[in-house]
Amino acid sequence: MNLLSFINAFFSDSSHWQGYDGIPTRLGEHIQYTLQALAIAAVIALPVGLITGHYGRGGNALALIAVAGRALPTFGLLVLMTLLVGFGMVNVMTPLVVLAVPPILVTTYEAMRSVDPAPVDAARGMGMSEPGVLFQVELPAALPLILSGLRSAAIQIVSTATIAAYVALGGLGRYIVDGLYQRDYEKVVGGATLVAGLALVTLGVFWAVGRLAVSRGVRSRAL
Repeated sequence: MNLLSFINAFFSDSSHWQGYDGIPTRLGEHIQYTLQALAIAAVIALPVGLITGHYGRGGNALALIAVAGRALPTFGLLVLMTLLVGFGMVNVMTPLVVLAVPPILVTTYEAMRSVDPAPVDAARGMGMSEPGVLFQVELPAALPLILSGLRSAAIQIVSTATIAAYVALGGLGRYIVDGLYQRDYEKVVGGATLVAGLALVTLGVFWAVGRLAVSRGVRSRAL
């Protein structure tokens, strides 16, 4: 069978669309893991990136953090967390968050540093407070790049959240792990196709968010 035949056989099988191992259930679990990890990473990385970028300090330290975070092997960290804390969501969220923090952190910092200093200086000259400058002047101008960092992190999480299946959790990785164990290559290809499709949908979601959240003037300057 070729790849298209595997895909067609997987999605045309009605048993894959119902029950605890059905596509809707596994897709919902995968989205839940992705949103949780992205939210935790954003809560950690966005404030740090915004503040350090606003004051122009800590760029070298952030670069080191980013390099260290990217150097850590995700699967190895999953195994280590499993040995330390046992099976559960913590040992899955930890490597996913570690994976997602660097792109959000570095991109947010660079986005803030790339803002045109003229309107920032004008805002300060008019007596605007530092939080006002940050949230009313710099953040709207930096938003396109910040969203690109969040998008990159989200895509990485979607692609990597399949590791949850290795520690007895759900998600689309169940099809890949169980399919390999059972030598059911329809299931393996179907799971991989779903992950790729979810990644494309994620790209579309961030494109739509960018169209809605970023003003037209800022968007045109970012192109």
